[in-house]
Amino acid sequence: MHHHIRSGMPSHDLGTLGWSKPWSDDAGGACVEAKKLYDGRVALRQSTDPDGPALVFTTNEMTRFLAGVKAGDADYLC
Repeated sequence: MHHHIRSGMPSHDLGTLGWSKPWSDDAGGACVEAKKLYDGRVALRQSTDPDGPALVFTTNEMTRFLAGVKAGDADYLC
């Protein structure tokens, strides 16, 4: 890829391969899709809008986020 990868860029610019759905609702509708990028960062996108923006996180940001979720820090969101 010859463009600068950044948060908010169109997710289709990151390619169509490598996206997975580690988080999804039981109804099979809206899912969060994740893709590990070549430099270790992680991109997230909304499955119902695959051409929409991707949020791009560093490995450290994603590690801290997941640790916080596991610790219950985000329970207030549900």
